[in-house]
Amino acid sequence: MIRTALVPGTFDPLTSGHLEIIERSAQIFDDIIVGVAESPRKGVGTMFTLEERVELAAVACRGIPNVEVRAFRNLLVDFAHEVGAAAIVKGLRVVTDFESEFQQSALNYRMSPDLETLFIMSAPEHMYLSSSLVREIAQLKGNLMGFVPPNVGAVLVERFGCTYE
Repeated sequence: MIRTALVPGTFDPLTSGHLEIIERSAQIFDDIIVGVAESPRKGVGTMFTLEERVELAAVACRGIPNVEVRAFRNLLVDFAHEVGAAAIVKGLRVVTDFESEFQQSALNYRMSPDLETLFIMSAPEHMYLSSSLVREIAQLKGNLMGFVPPNVGAVLVERFGCTYE
């Protein structure tokens, strides 16, 4: 039996921490779908369009053979069923992540009890890292080396004049 897991997120932008969770998930499951969410609840919108985020994630994940990147605009549980996922995998960094992920996993369970949610703790070097911090560093022209994959760094350097060295 082939086991597929869904690693969802907004990925605005994809960070080294996101990539770590995707890579570790790919070692556990046969197939990984990286689901890039449109995320209308993000309020002010995203820095990158949905199409740009999908492309950035796809390029960053190219070296992982059992990973496919797809956009989604519907409920997470509906998308998980659409792609045949047996589980949703989420990365956890800090306690505040746990609180919001716990709430979301409880709602997802209520809507779809057959779908498991698994949490993977971020490696210590990524526990502080978030897309919002990466966006702030880029906008303030800081150095993004180690915070994002090279392809994401290149786009941020071009867009904001920050560095990646």
